[in-house]
Amino acid sequence: WMYIGPQGIVHGTFNTLLNAGRLKLGVPQDGDLRGHIFVSSGLGGMSGAQPKAVEIANGVGIFAEVDESRIKTRHDQGWVGMVSDNLEEIFRTAREYQQKKETISIAYHGNIVDLLEYAVENDIHIELLSDQTSCHAVYEGGYCPQGVTFEERTRLLTEDRDKFNDLVDKSLHRHFHLIQALVEKGTYFFD
Repeated sequence: WMYIGPQGIVHGTFNTLLNAGRLKLGVPQDGDLRGHIFVSSGLGGMSGAQPKAVEIANGVGIFAEVDESRIKTRHDQGWVGMVSDNLEEIFRTAREYQQKKETISIAYHGNIVDLLEYAVENDIHIELLSDQTSCHAVYEGGYCPQGVTFEERTRLLTEDRDKFNDLVDKSLHRHFHLIQALVEKGTYFFD
């Protein structure tokens, strides 16, 4: 009975982020996430709480989302401060805010796998990493494979489920290995 949309879980998401910072980044008990970067995916019903939570914690957040309507909703309600599909611009802005120890939430209109690939290829350190992709329903459309637009994903779900499932498997494999590569470089990943 407690689920009332993202506004109902902002507090728990905020506490989770802050405690990850305390446990893994040495943030003091009376501190916040100023100067720290958090990356995740999803701006839907549950995951949409992430940008507001990171702003309350005074951190810098980057959130990948393939469904442009979800980005528009979060931006229109003021829960996302910046929207872009340009990863160079996104990480440059995130670094600027990190260095100034100011907060911002940035929505990346694109796939989380592309974002993580960009970070690995450009040796960008992500301190805190999570993922709120609907991995409990990857073959039902809860996961959009790398290289497939949201609209193409929707079409494949009805017209070529076998191809869609194959693309999901390949993308999840790549996704997992990118997370592993970031963890090996010091990223704390949690779900």
